[in-house]
Amino acid sequence: MMTAQADRVMAPSEWEERWQEGRIGFHQPHVHQQVLLLLMLKDNLDKVLCGREQVRFFFPLCGKAVDMKWLADMGHVIVGVDISEIGIKQFFEEQNLEYKEEPVPAIPEAKVHLISIYLLYELKLRTLKYGTFFCFQSSDAKISLYKCNLYEFSSAIEGQFGGIWDRGSLVAINPCDRQKYASLIMSLMDKDCKYLLNTLEYNPELYKGPPFFVPEEVVKSLYGNACDIELVQQRDALREKFKAWGIDSLLEKLYLLTPK
Repeated sequence: MMTAQADRVMAPSEWEERWQEGRIGFHQPHVHQQVLLLLMLKDNLDKVLCGREQVRFFFPLCGKAVDMKWLADMGHVIVGVDISEIGIKQFFEEQNLEYKEEPVPAIPEAKVHLISIYLLYELKLRTLKYGTFFCFQSSDAKISLYKCNLYEFSSAIEGQFGGIWDRGSLVAINPCDRQKYASLIMSLMDKDCKYLLNTLEYNPELYKGPPFFVPEEVVKSLYGNACDIELVQQRDALREKFKAWGIDSLLEKLYLLTPK
């Protein structure tokens, strides 16, 4: 079962196309899954906060998750990353938040050299490919969303975080990129970070994804050496919408990870 989706690859451009065409089901307004994810966060928030106030939360592949506004209203600070400008702008518009948009040209690994009369930029291929970052920030500076490829983001840009809410990010990335993804996430975790991770389990022989099948053994192999892992919630998530994928069972799990 583990090999069924191993070669499945989604390019960043495909995700942008999905946003353009409105085919991002988990981010549709009033969709049941959005509500359930927020409820899962609410049910386990005390375990994440541990009495802390003004926690800095990171949302990988944030899209327009309503949870960001909910946490910001509680006094927490939100930083998110997404490849889609559409999703980011829709978040601010749908939440009635004023925001500003600014380029973030400083990419740590970019080098500039002046040779004779020519200005030459020695940039890694990844920098050339994805270009300048853009940051969309609410007027109160509590929410900052970066429009960039996730793997271009690093702690050099926003530091480390006291909380991470992975609400459909690990299940969205390509299976071949999971180790790279986990390394990035762990590099963003402060020593007291609480990482809430949402996963899905189903028969991957029946549906190619995304969202992808992420069993508990994968979570442990990715994070077990560096983090304590606790399964805090699970539920039967099979509904008519998901039956249309051709699957006959769907288990949603929620893990709480803390640095060892």
